[in-house]
Amino acid sequence: MKKKLLMAAFGMTLLLQTTISTKVVFADALGTAKCGADEIDTAIGCLNVLGSQEQFFGSLLKWAVGVGGGIAFLLIVYAGFMVMTSAGDPERLKAGQELLTSAISGLILLIFSIFILKFIGVDILGLCTFGFGTCSP
Repeated sequence: MKKKLLMAAFGMTLLLQTTISTKVVFADALGTAKCGADEIDTAIGCLNVLGSQEQFFGSLLKWAVGVGGGIAFLLIVYAGFMVMTSAGDPERLKAGQELLTSAISGLILLIFSIFILKFIGVDILGLCTFGFGTCSP
């Protein structure tokens, strides 16, 4: 038993070390490990901190939309799993369908959120006069 645990620990350590060293080598080869002069390298990628506020919030927004899309994708997969494994149980089938509907509608809202915010904030409320976006003549 001890031998099996020791071999499993050794295998996991070797796998982890290989994965980490491969990531570092490929990141250096592709040039993704280095950021620009006005960017800092963070756990979520390169963030523009020395530029304007719009560039900083734009890079944060790109990250947030990516995370939201990933969560929506995982919810869609889980809802599909719930529907497929319902085995005729109407409650589980209905719960899976509701989750699928909610995940898809959330993804649609996420995709169109930039357009909705621009339409409401800049076009209707005129927040561009306060520094949010650019005003059209």
